Amino acid sequence: MPAATDRRRRVAPHRPLRSRPRTGPGPAKARPAKAQASRSTPLFVLLAMDVSALVVVGVVMVLSASSVEALRAFGSSWVVFERQAMWVVIGAVALLIATRTDYRRWRRPAVPLVLVALGLLLVVLVPGLGVSVQGSSRWVGSGQFRVQPSEFAKLAILLFTADILARRGAKGDVRSALRPVLVVLAVAALLVMAQPDMGTTLVLGAIVLALLFVSGVELRTLGGLLGLAAGGALLLGLAEGYRRARLLSFLHPWKDAGNTGYQIVQSLVGLASGHWTGLGLGASRAKWGFLPNAYTDFIFAIIGEELGLLGTLLVIGLFVAFAILGVRTALKAPDRFGALLAAGVTAWVVGQALINIGAVIGVLPVTGVPLPFVSFGGSSLVITMGATGILMNIARQTR
Repeated sequence: MPAATDRRRRVAPHRPLRSRPRTGPGPAKARPAKAQASRSTPLFVLLAMDVSALVVVGVVMVLSASSVEALRAFGSSWVVFERQAMWVVIGAVALLIATRTDYRRWRRPAVPLVLVALGLLLVVLVPGLGVSVQGSSRWVGSGQFRVQPSEFAKLAILLFTADILARRGAKGDVRSALRPVLVVLAVAALLVMAQPDMGTTLVLGAIVLALLFVSGVELRTLGGLLGLAAGGALLLGLAEGYRRARLLSFLHPWKDAGNTGYQIVQSLVGLASGHWTGLGLGASRAKWGFLPNAYTDFIFAIIGEELGLLGTLLVIGLFVAFAILGVRTALKAPDRFGALLAAGVTAWVVGQALINIGAVIGVLPVTGVPLPFVSFGGSSLVITMGATGILMNIARQTR
């Protein structure tokens, strides 16, 4: 009898399993960041290959698309390419640092970063501090070294939203996080629309909606928020005559092919000229002054003209691969915060690519967002590569 009593005493007490979120595994003990520094999972390797391919395509196509304009403006066809190469190096450093930094460390500075981002968005609108280009005040800085605060705002809002949803979600109270998240999003959206920059506003909305969906917010609530956001963006976008004409020009670009529809028409002409295999690398005719922003917002049209339908399908395929890898990373993330971050970065990159490509092929309004990793641009490239580094760090720690 005493022996049986001793055996009963040695039996470990039952401990209930921790609940898991709807997406991604449940909370797990965080592994040391150093232990993960040299770990390369299949998801990590595939993401690295995919992003590298997109960046290489971007560098090559920026050289081709910008050569004529750079020669006219600076006397050398290599100037824009050299700047892009510099930004690629800086972006690669940001990506490597983020890849080697445990993603959980981004939780602590989430609130300060979003406050800094909102402050910078406000500075852009101050006369004398913000830099206006083609009627839009989106930059701060001087000369060729200018930064775009709205790009930083994407990352800051992503970190803030993921952190607060993860904390409230762990307590089973996701709905209480809606108010602070939506307030921050609304303030940022109003400041960005005041620049004006509808494209970035749409990307910010896509990031937040993706995080709300992953965190388990009801579809009815998401539908209401989406309708409210779409209505507000439409009202702001159609408030001014010129902006209204430009936004609606994608519906019938050929009716005003020499004015509001000019850019879309030239983009479609360039795409059609490429046929299946393209005119050849460097052989674009649209870049000879016919297509504005050939190496920035409309670089996809140059890809189609020079590399043909096959070239455009290759680029689209790389973004589809990014989407698949990002979703798999979110599903296999070690914890709720990692799942939300992975989903947010994926929605950011893929959503922005859809908006850009949709405008180039004439099915969406022209909103001025660059093609991630491919278009020329400093702030966009560096911030996007840094955010992708965070995604790759999560992929490195997947199960």
